[in-house]
Amino acid sequence: MENNLWNHVLKVRNHSPLVHSITNFVVMNNTANALLAVGASPVMAHAHAEIEEMVSISNALVVNIGTLDEYWAQSFFLAANTANSLHKPWILDPVGSGATSYRDTVLSKLLALKPSVIRGNASEVIALAKASMTTTKGVDSTAQSDDAIEAAENIVANYGSVVCISGETDVIIDGTERIFLRNGHPMMTKVTGLGCTASALIGAFIAAVDNTTEAVAAAMSLLGISGELAAAQSMGPGSLQLHLIDTLYNITEEEFLGNLNLTR
Repeated sequence: MENNLWNHVLKVRNHSPLVHSITNFVVMNNTANALLAVGASPVMAHAHAEIEEMVSISNALVVNIGTLDEYWAQSFFLAANTANSLHKPWILDPVGSGATSYRDTVLSKLLALKPSVIRGNASEVIALAKASMTTTKGVDSTAQSDDAIEAAENIVANYGSVVCISGETDVIIDGTERIFLRNGHPMMTKVTGLGCTASALIGAFIAAVDNTTEAVAAAMSLLGISGELAAAQSMGPGSLQLHLIDTLYNITEEEFLGNLNLTR
């Protein structure tokens, strides 16, 4: 798989997939720049009147519920239904799952539409699966990745999605295997929206790569390794953001494969 992951990075660079992101106000600029840096083309659109057309010309859809309201919720449902009808991959980022009953109601409806991929932190995945009681601290996780494995497996079994639990160790579960990625840097937790950036990058990779599990692993590896390399030359979270975008753009095969920390 390891050599395949770098080939998937090249596929995104070469094919420049159009990724339709319905994402939150906090991260729009960050995620658009990250998508551009890896070679993808971002479009941010949530107007009901153009959702169906925008999904139809896009290669993948990202649904991120961070700054949720009633209008955006309808945008999510329109987009996900259109993606399903056109057999286009889409990823759900259940930001703040478990925080409010309204958020959970919206998420339960989105989950029923069977996203291709779900990426969230451990607390969000646990709350989404309703596998156990948990406390969601805003969009930060109060649980570790390993704590959410059972919840993720329940989601996979019931909805067929590939689930990525992000954290100090990223865990990818698809029903047949578990993949553990141990790349990244603690400073990345001090930059808002890097989880959302991960979901956006996954959107680009599932657009370009047929094997969904490998696409998720490639996207998460790329972000984690780039974060490590960027942190090594950063004074703090502010400069990390700058260096991260540059590293996503410039990373080489040697840097990627030489730093990849993947186990199964």
